[in-house]
Amino acid sequence: MAKPEQVSIRRCMAAEELDDRIKELEKWARILKRLRFIRYRYQGFSVEASAHLVGITKSVGYTWQKRWNDGGYDALMPKFGGGRPAKLSEAERGRLELLLRQRDRWTTMEVRDLVKGQFGVEYTPKQVRIILKKLGISQARRSSLSSPESGECPSNMMTDR
Repeated sequence: MAKPEQVSIRRCMAAEELDDRIKELEKWARILKRLRFIRYRYQGFSVEASAHLVGITKSVGYTWQKRWNDGGYDALMPKFGGGRPAKLSEAERGRLELLLRQRDRWTTMEVRDLVKGQFGVEYTPKQVRIILKKLGISQARRSSLSSPESGECPSNMMTDR
């Protein structure tokens, strides 16, 4: 039996703010790793040895060295492609949020159908949940196929194990 937790954690910031700070610091950690690679090169280590010491492949090491030689520190900044363009424009997302706030409870499939009907765009259930989270709308309620709050299985879902 596990021991009960002795000291609870005090929540000093919202989870979203915590995630944002983690993301920002991870960016700086990537830059730090690249700078360590460059420092090893300054110390006379080969590209292969320097790459091994920071945990990257030799080819990535040559890429970082080329960036450094071409543009110095600024060239080592991570470059993000920005990802795939959003299927809904900012205006459409705003309209969707207004539509969703007209009711308290939605299932993922209801939201999916709403987006398809209003905007002609199809999303996977997972993407619908991501959109709801980004809009700050509480998670859509579970469908009738999920287990009830009591933790008991509905009779149609019981097995003979």
